[in-house]
Amino acid sequence: MAGKNKGKNKNLTDGTVAVNRRARFDYEILETIEAGLVLTGTEVKSLRNNGASLNEAYAGIKDGELYLFNVQIAEYPNAPKAFQHEPKRLRKLLVHKKERDKLIGAIKRDGMTLVPMSLFFNKRGICKLSLGLAKGKKAHDKRETIKERDWQRRKGQLLREAG
Repeated sequence: MAGKNKGKNKNLTDGTVAVNRRARFDYEILETIEAGLVLTGTEVKSLRNNGASLNEAYAGIKDGELYLFNVQIAEYPNAPKAFQHEPKRLRKLLVHKKERDKLIGAIKRDGMTLVPMSLFFNKRGICKLSLGLAKGKKAHDKRETIKERDWQRRKGQLLREAG
């Protein structure tokens, strides 16, 4: 039976590491894109321990490439000081050239924003970032979102009480 898990790491995290919960509230997400990240070894180990925050993160253009700004990845506690990474350093996003050019065009031409939605490990154990191509919401749009969410919650309560 030992052959079933051959080559599989039992500590491998399959799933979400960090989620930007305010992204869908603050922005109208038009399209989502999956992008890779250039990470160091201690960053990956720290992510496997769920040590990340996307709260104030955003993606943007620097030198014609896409970068992830302001993402907090905690230091890995078991690594020596020489191998530690900087918690809020710039991280390059890995996307296909056509996709990158399309996103850069949308940002420059249409005034859209790239918002990090979630950071996760895929089935192969590779760290990926879900990006949303978004437009900012106005205050009245946010109020509408709150009303809709409250109505859905109230509707669920009424159905539970009745049924």
